[in-house]
Amino acid sequence: MMRLHKLYHRCSLVSTFSTSSSSTLCSSSSLSPPFLSLLNHNSYSTSIHTSGFLKSSNNLKKKNSLKSINMMNKSNSIKFHSVIVSATNEDGKGTSNNGSVPSSSSSVLEDDEISSLGGGYRLPPPELKDIVDAPPLPALSFSPQRDKILFLKRRALPPLTDLARPEEKLAGMRIDAKCNTRSRMSFYTGIGIHQLFQDGTLGPEKEVHGFPDGAKLNFVSWSHDGRHLSFSIRFDEEDNNSSKLRVWVADVETGKAKPLFQSPDIYLNAVFDNYVWVDDSTVLVCTIPLSRGDPPKKPLVPSGPKIQSNEQKNVVQLRTFQDLLKDEYDEDLFEYYATSQLVLASLDGSVKTFGPPAVYTSLDPSPDQKYLLLSSIHRPYSFIVPCGRFPKKVDVWTTDGKFIRELCDLPLAEDIPIAFNSVRKGMRSINWRADKPSTLYWVETQDGGDAKVEVSPRDIVYTQPADPVDSQQLEVLHQLDLRYGGISWCDESLALVYESWYKTRRTKTWVIAPGNKDVSPRILFDRSSEDVYSDPGSPMLRRTPAGTYIIAKVKKENDPGIYVLLNGSGATPEGNIPFLDLFDINTATKERIWQSNKEKYFESVVALMSDQNEGDLYIDQLKVLTSKESKTENTQYYLQSWPDKKVCQITNFPHPYPQLASLQKEMIRYQRKDGVQLTATLYLPPGYDPSKDGPLPCLVWSYPGEFKSKDAAGQVRGSPNEFAGIGPTSALLWLARRFAILSGPTIPIIGEGDEEANDRYVEQLVGSAEAAVEEVIRRGVAHPNKIAVGGHSYGAFMTANLLAHAPHLFCCGIARSGAYNRTLTPFGFQNEDRTLWEATSTYVEMSPFMSANKIKKPILLIHGEEDNNPGTLTMQSDRFFNALKGHGALCRLVVLPFESHGYAARESIMHVLWETDRWLQKFCVNTSDVVADLDVKDSEINKAVPASGGGGAEQDDIELEGLQITPRSSL
Repeated sequence: MMRLHKLYHRCSLVSTFSTSSSSTLCSSSSLSPPFLSLLNHNSYSTSIHTSGFLKSSNNLKKKNSLKSINMMNKSNSIKFHSVIVSATNEDGKGTSNNGSVPSSSSSVLEDDEISSLGGGYRLPPPELKDIVDAPPLPALSFSPQRDKILFLKRRALPPLTDLARPEEKLAGMRIDAKCNTRSRMSFYTGIGIHQLFQDGTLGPEKEVHGFPDGAKLNFVSWSHDGRHLSFSIRFDEEDNNSSKLRVWVADVETGKAKPLFQSPDIYLNAVFDNYVWVDDSTVLVCTIPLSRGDPPKKPLVPSGPKIQSNEQKNVVQLRTFQDLLKDEYDEDLFEYYATSQLVLASLDGSVKTFGPPAVYTSLDPSPDQKYLLLSSIHRPYSFIVPCGRFPKKVDVWTTDGKFIRELCDLPLAEDIPIAFNSVRKGMRSINWRADKPSTLYWVETQDGGDAKVEVSPRDIVYTQPADPVDSQQLEVLHQLDLRYGGISWCDESLALVYESWYKTRRTKTWVIAPGNKDVSPRILFDRSSEDVYSDPGSPMLRRTPAGTYIIAKVKKENDPGIYVLLNGSGATPEGNIPFLDLFDINTATKERIWQSNKEKYFESVVALMSDQNEGDLYIDQLKVLTSKESKTENTQYYLQSWPDKKVCQITNFPHPYPQLASLQKEMIRYQRKDGVQLTATLYLPPGYDPSKDGPLPCLVWSYPGEFKSKDAAGQVRGSPNEFAGIGPTSALLWLARRFAILSGPTIPIIGEGDEEANDRYVEQLVGSAEAAVEEVIRRGVAHPNKIAVGGHSYGAFMTANLLAHAPHLFCCGIARSGAYNRTLTPFGFQNEDRTLWEATSTYVEMSPFMSANKIKKPILLIHGEEDNNPGTLTMQSDRFFNALKGHGALCRLVVLPFESHGYAARESIMHVLWETDRWLQKFCVNTSDVVADLDVKDSEINKAVPASGGGGAEQDDIELEGLQITPRSSL
């Protein structure tokens, strides 16, 4: 995978050309909005996911795509205590100006709202609900020629009925059997096409039409020449299932769409890869085999017991993978849904089957469109690892259907060591060179895949033509002593090879000349990956006529130098100041040709926009897409052109949450007792004045990180001028409830030299939290008795530990989707790669489950019932709750039906906000000094929360000790 040059948390430059990689087969990372990721540049177009509308001569209609919420069967749902969150104190009195919401903002549930939610799910106060329910804004996709933009329309939060659809949990995946794709897919509701003019303005919208109303669109991609779009469509059916997917194509000039296949019996199989443009008019599609019958039926009586054996005494250590195959029936079912028949389909209607049916996981055409690299997996499958480790076969075919050769057939990989930087044996990272017509390259480990084995070289990069003749033997391109990390190709005279090692955080960049063996490789950069201040940036890539992406070489008039563009985040002690450097690859000298405004705005270079034409790229012809934002102004996009650096604004997005447009934001710095410098972002509500309003209730939301260096841990990351992106479950929502929010206070867990960071986890965790709390109290913005702490996943683990080991700091905690007992993840977790038996005391001391008897402050646990994230099984929260209840702790567990590690359904998200707000109002805003100063003795826990008066709670609602709330439905 190529090196990437930019990462955003509200906008992402992504490939709309659907590709699969081995990484997608192992597990799927769940990123909660507003964080989105920058994907591979090896694509046929670039897209921008944004949070706004385009500036256009025609105003775009805003559609509210919220669906009505289906009624739940009350008789089958767990009953809730009748608690209604409102903006008044729970004793009915209005709040004061010390941070709670004015009484006029009451949010009592209406009878019809309760009825529509089935009596189990709740809605949060309007201040939160209105932000989350704001209509979704479109995603953008630029054409290969950079002259058009797609306006990809989206719906709002999905209803719970979408998540409730049946799914098969097989081989580490979740499959929607009805539509033969991954379950829980989001989708687009429509596509608009805009012409992008040189001055940055947009032409009127041309809507893609021809498909039936109500279609759900996925996998939108451009043809190589930008004249056509391909996408899949499906529909909702009467039984709350989706139909199978069909592939459609649209003419970009007219917007007219039609089915790719004339036959109504050809459906897309999108369990793995789905389809790929082979050339301007031909698409290779993974289809459901026409000969496929009904799915296999589960035997009423098993053929025998389930047996696993290790009589060979192999050492097999594994993380806690989920949704694995369980028996022979699961194997048959996985193969049934995952098997595809490849079909070559032309825009003229001709269709040709391609190769035999198989479980194809990726389709990759060569840049010259003559060859195809096909990856597939096959039996024997495994019951202990996901499909990404199944036997893998990689073949080379011609695009007209002729088999050339088998590159490799890798065996089942159940024994990859758990140590970081351990990899699979054999060929890996097999790809086409982006700068050559049809040359392959790959990597092979020399240490057996085991990072603990000392060997030199550790990895070797090989290259070979797709169809070699006798004189074209396998060629060694480069040897590496660290672990291979990718290649950025340019031409025969230049490529950049990356290697890194996690344990030391060392990363190196090599300059090689692929076509000239007489030129010795040399190190361009050798640095610590933790040292963000020394990050030189990454090379910007340009699109080739073949649709690949290579390093953009830039020339100056009358200058023979070889220059590349380095796009960097520009981390400094004052925050990130992004830059664009003109870098001489031979002399390592650089000239800063662009830098973000650092006084008020945060600007970034998003993409190169002057690469649509073949040939040399001169500096005075440079054009880039940039973003610009501030603390209070949301992100807008611009075209900036050289040599005069003229700026043209493309977008004019409205503020996504105008009610918080004047929020206050400050990046603060403070110090831990051991001298480590810490940072955090402090948010304060609009109009707040500490001298007049006094200290506020405060919510601290964070996530620990591991470091090898105190200096690196103390470096500033992020910018004080970045716009505050607020997702549906973001802690920043509570700015609307007059909370101070301390977002992302750094909690570095440092292990210098040979020291393991987690051996002093609790000590450093508490020290970081103490420093953060002391700072917000010193500033006078947080009431010392009204500071809550929360986090998601590893942040939930952090929250539970802080309530156990630092009860004097926080009045309550919110822990979402966490793991609390590390003995249930005995072969490593997070960045810990020692086993339970190698670091027993560390595992035990880090586990808040083992300190459940110490937790006396109120803790709210929330977990998705279908969490498939490795390590964070729902059982973790269940058992932790029982441990807390067994010691009389004030606790509450909310299990969300059908939800995974991150929460998706509107009902679930609204209920999470309701639970969280209720908890904060009861135990943070309205808590008495008795609760805030709660002694950590068991005998005093019940005295802290009176049944009436004091905290203002209703008597029938204060019985929270040991109350488990599980909103369930009978959909």
